[in-house]
Amino acid sequence: MGIWDSILPGGGRRFIKRKDSDAGEAGRALEELRGSLYNDFHTSEGAKRQQQRLCGPIVALTFNFVVAVGIIMANKMVMGTVGFNFPVALSLIHYLFALALMAVLKALYLLPIAPPSKSTPFSSLFALGAVMSFSTGLANISLKHNSVGFYQMAKIAVTPTIVVAEFILFKKKVSLRKVIMLVVVSFGVAIATVTDLEFNVFGACVALAWIIPSAVNKILWSNLQQSGNWTALALMWKTTPITIFFFIVLMPLLDPPGLLSFNWDFKNSSAIIISALFGFLLQWSGALALGATSALAHVVLGQFKTIVIMLSGYLVFKSDPGFTSLCGAVIALAGMSVYTYLGMKESATSGRRNSLNSRQNSHLMKSKVIVDGEKPETRPMDSV
Repeated sequence: MGIWDSILPGGGRRFIKRKDSDAGEAGRALEELRGSLYNDFHTSEGAKRQQQRLCGPIVALTFNFVVAVGIIMANKMVMGTVGFNFPVALSLIHYLFALALMAVLKALYLLPIAPPSKSTPFSSLFALGAVMSFSTGLANISLKHNSVGFYQMAKIAVTPTIVVAEFILFKKKVSLRKVIMLVVVSFGVAIATVTDLEFNVFGACVALAWIIPSAVNKILWSNLQQSGNWTALALMWKTTPITIFFFIVLMPLLDPPGLLSFNWDFKNSSAIIISALFGFLLQWSGALALGATSALAHVVLGQFKTIVIMLSGYLVFKSDPGFTSLCGAVIALAGMSVYTYLGMKESATSGRRNSLNSRQNSHLMKSKVIVDGEKPETRPMDSV
């Protein structure tokens, strides 16, 4: 150590010790980073935080809106150009494709971890998978056997069904101003889109049977994600096999015969695969939107999508929906704008209230710690 003593004032031992200390701090920082990344990707709580951080309400709703428009075009190509007139079978292909994609993500350790099985009973997951199959399958059947106007009337009826169902199941109330705006939105959408109400008995029964599963489906998706540590993909992974089972049961009952004799050439198969990809993205984006907002907000987004598609046809493709439909679209958009404003205002008020409560609780906890930690006063004894 003589050389170190001559080069470094104070000796080389302190230098080596400081180097070891710096290396130890760097190692601890690296371990903390690895632990943080592990919690973010390999625990349900961390995956939920990542989803909330990366996919807020605006991102989720925008993602769902864009994908919903894309799948309309893809399904029009499949049902029209390709001539694949098997709606339940198409839904089954969508969910099989989604399950295969999620299996690849799971094999690559990219699928978020699900919460412990004890946190969510299997009955809730089974109910969600079942109502999801009925909601998707019956929607396609209703669109096939009813006019577009009657189909839109059934979609509008989902809004009051959600309000009633959430009150019955969770005692959740909606403010009077929001109820008024929902009525305005539904009225505007009805004027804008309901141009005919042609239907048959079978189509009407299917449409009425679709309303309740559709409402319950949205409520369960939103509630399970917001009340637990479920992410959208983890919940899809658990419920998709159940949905596929019910599609297999429903397919021979609701689809026409001739599926196996369909021309499965490269062109038709490619169109169906593209539709299936959009189906997976729609399911994922819908689950993200329901987890970030609420069932009612997701319904309003669906009505907004309908109005935007109609106005886009008028502005871009010069279609003429009629003056009455345009007035209805303007009323619906105005109602949606006010409803969104009320929702943001209530969220901000709720956030301030929660922040104030957390600060008060923190102050009370600190006060309690100080009181519990106080030592009893000791008076000095008088010396004699």
